[in-house]
Amino acid sequence: MQADIVVLPGDGIGPEVTAAAVEVLRAVGQRYGHDFRFEEKLIGGAAIDATGEALPADTLAAAQRADAVLLGAVGGPKWSDPKAPVRPEQGLLAIRKALGLYANLRPVKPHPAALGASPIKPHLLNGVDLMVVRELTGGIYFGQKQRTAGSDGNESASDLCEYSTAEIERVVRRACTLARTRRGRVTSVDKANVLETSRLWREVATRVVRDEFPDVQLEHQLVDSMAMHLLAKPREYDVIVTENMFGDILTDEASMLAGSLGLLPSASLGGGRVGLYEPIHGSAPDIAGRGIANPYATILSTALLLRHSLGLEDEARCVEKAVSGALDSGVFTADLAPGGRGASTRQATAAVLEQLQLECLPVVMRD
Repeated sequence: MQADIVVLPGDGIGPEVTAAAVEVLRAVGQRYGHDFRFEEKLIGGAAIDATGEALPADTLAAAQRADAVLLGAVGGPKWSDPKAPVRPEQGLLAIRKALGLYANLRPVKPHPAALGASPIKPHLLNGVDLMVVRELTGGIYFGQKQRTAGSDGNESASDLCEYSTAEIERVVRRACTLARTRRGRVTSVDKANVLETSRLWREVATRVVRDEFPDVQLEHQLVDSMAMHLLAKPREYDVIVTENMFGDILTDEASMLAGSLGLLPSASLGGGRVGLYEPIHGSAPDIAGRGIANPYATILSTALLLRHSLGLEDEARCVEKAVSGALDSGVFTADLAPGGRGASTRQATAAVLEQLQLECLPVVMRD
């Protein structure tokens, strides 16, 4: 197979973890006989410094031509002024919107070897295997924003949260389709006791499941109670679907189940083949350039890329097994290791590459 992959390293540790992921993808391509071609482009703070824009036109054009996009992270103290007219996060929001990537998939499946890194008691984590589907292009993040100054000197601000029936339908359908390949259960999260957008969300989710997915079991949860249940009884959940801001918050909370943000990948998907794949962690500017960033989440994001954009299930499972094997062998980066003294980015990547040789059948053997 030939595939064009755009790489957006971004800021902070982004260049370090994407370099590790590209190395793994190259090894998979060589092992299985694929021709993966990589093109690197700017996004976020690095793009602002070079062009004045968080998402340059040539970056978007390259992403639109590609089979898949691999992203590191954006942002950092250099660009953190909330009053700045151009911010790194605008690039991320803009590329999701432009590519029509309305569903963000975030799998959470704690690895047994890393349970000790989680603040949650291990007996609550055994058997946890859930998927959060976050609506990605609507809601308060994309609504009209306004700030006004009153005559008395007091300022006021507002952010509009808005959802349409069609936006809710498509993300609920994506969640239900995923649930059919898993345990057949969907939990829809809203705030329907207060918010009108959530009341519409609940009505539409109920109708879609009733009319189109009668084999899927649906339950509704208010977001505040979901935040509690996610930590108290995480094994009870299969697929969780929710709107943009709630999903953003809940998935960061869910990272504590896995022990570290450095272990959680994500896939942002739309109606077509192209998807955007990134770790859920941020740019971690405090450790950038020190060679200690955890590359596992970005490498696991390449497994999602192989599965969802390229249709290479065997290769995706190979990458997941390789990361699992590296953890089984005790290769923990600083965020996972007791006392914070762990393997370097280079050592963790090397451990995954070593495991690839054990887990991946070469193309000549597979055929």
